[in-house]
This record gives sequence, C-alpha cells and structure tokens, in this order.
Amino acid sequence: MELVATTEFLARSSTLTSVGWIGYIIIGAIAGWIAGKIVKGGGSGLLMNIVIGIIGALIGGFLLSFFVDTAGAGWWFTLFTAILGSVILLALVGMVRQRN
Repeated sequence: MELVATTEFLARSSTLTSVGWIGYIIIGAIAGWIAGKIVKGGGSGLLMNIVIGIIGALIGGFLLSFFVDTAGAGWWFTLFTAILGSVILLALVGMVRQRN
C-alpha cells in the first residue's frame, strides 16, 4: 500500500461530524450513562460519564469509519456511535480489572 493511500485510508477515521464540542459533551454524558447501565459497574458520576462517552465516541467513530461514512452523521448516529464505543471501552476496562 502506498503512503498516500494509507494516509487517505487513515484520514477517514479522523473526520468530524456536524456536532459541535458542546454537543459532544452532552452526547458524551448521555452515552457514558447509558453504557454504564448496559455494562454492570460502569457508571460513576457525571464527569466520568462525559469522559467515558467522549473516549467511547472516538473509539466507536474510529471503528465505524471503516464501514460507513461517519462525517455526515447527525446527533442520533453520533449518540449511537458513542454508546457503542463506550460499551466497548467499559467492557475492556472490566476485563483488565478482572485479570488483576
């Protein structure tokens, strides 16, 4: 794979949606809270839900960008993506905690 093709391939995962940074905070809080309800032992306060939701949105957006165009997505798709990524994040953290 050429360097240009690789760069273009990876650039798809770094596109921004039409949701602003305040929207990401709101969606992050909601997604973190929902993911905490789905994954047992996940939720732990508003600030932590926001952090989990935003990191989850990055993870979910990166993973889904290989299958669908995430750049043109709106609020609902961004929320779905953030929930999906947050569940994955909390599941991974839970697996690491169980190993220790």
